[in-house]
Amino acid sequence: MSEELKKIATEAEGGMKKAINHLEIEISKIRAGKASPSILEGINVDYYGTPTPISQVANVQVLDTRTISIQPWEKNMLALIERSIMAANIGITPQNDGVNIRLFMPPLTEERRKELYKKAAAEGEHSKVAIRNIRRDHIEKVKKLQKEGTSEDICKGAEDEIQALTDKHIALVEKHLEAKEKEIMTV
Repeated sequence: MSEELKKIATEAEGGMKKAINHLEIEISKIRAGKASPSILEGINVDYYGTPTPISQVANVQVLDTRTISIQPWEKNMLALIERSIMAANIGITPQNDGVNIRLFMPPLTEERRKELYKKAAAEGEHSKVAIRNIRRDHIEKVKKLQKEGTSEDICKGAEDEIQALTDKHIALVEKHLEAKEKEIMTV
């Protein structure tokens, strides 16, 4: 295979890996009834005019399977952290005791579990679409090289390699979704 075709296949694989990484991040944010500091990722608090992640202005701990404790390093940050959590609309009301903020995870109903799985499945579908778009774009690049004079057999091999990468990454998406479904549906 020519150097250009190898480069196209490597680019395709890199893009597909990014889609998988994005999926992993997004489904880790979908809580399955267990307390996890990851639900606070992406929530920023105004720290002296700078949006800063909560984990950088407070100590975040999991006390038990249903409770997260947030202890700010500066007492004046309590109200700001509480407001940021409320504004993020993560479905949990923070409890402020003047020293710590506690987040109590409500137990999930069957209906809510199904809703969370649908959300995870939607993220999985977005990842599959992204992977297929990467495949399409890179196969178009291969076909363009074929029109420019690269051998048809070599180009067909490159297309097959890109398709194999696509199949592999779509299977990974399915595997992540199965694991998340098992986590969500476990009572």
